[in-house]
Amino acid sequence: MPKLVDHDERRREISAAVLRLAAGEGLESVSLRHVAAEAGISMGSVQHYFDSKDEMLLFALQHLAQQREQRITERLSVAPDPPTVRSLLRTCLVEVLPTDEQRRAEWLAGIAYFIRALSEAQVAAAMAEGVPKLIAFFADQLDIARRAGDLAPGVDVRQEAILLWSIVDSQATAVVLGQRTPDEAVATVDYYLDRLFSPSGSATS
Repeated sequence: MPKLVDHDERRREISAAVLRLAAGEGLESVSLRHVAAEAGISMGSVQHYFDSKDEMLLFALQHLAQQREQRITERLSVAPDPPTVRSLLRTCLVEVLPTDEQRRAEWLAGIAYFIRALSEAQVAAAMAEGVPKLIAFFADQLDIARRAGDLAPGVDVRQEAILLWSIVDSQATAVVLGQRTPDEAVATVDYYLDRLFSPSGSATS
């Protein structure tokens, strides 16, 4: 009998190859032939799953986001207690930071997509969807904490949500440039969360 192929898994394998190439060489070097070689399959197989390079790149970008979401969900599911808003946000923020080789590669792949988005409308549109949704999620969670009295009075939850993403964005860039260590970046996230979740507005232990 012919071997059954898991089509979704094959798409994910091709996407993983795209992301490895994007992280190491940028998207300019990514071609269907190049991806096929990286994935260890024929170019015809890649074309079977994706009609064009653009379709392949957009799917890989979605795959990148799904990988992060899955890791966050798994980390929260094994937590000993139901997550607080602070612990949930910390998990989301730290998961994005390039604290190991996998997350570093993901961040570099994201930078490659950012560069392409400057000249490619489809990629720009796809990337424009992600961060606003994330900021809205952060803001919703912070509003829950605010109503529970866990934040200082008068906190603007949307502005704080934007600041949280800005901190991670800047710290991740500093890590990949060698300006900060992963531990230092995580410490900065914790420092800000400690201040944010202190009802008095001052840092806590």
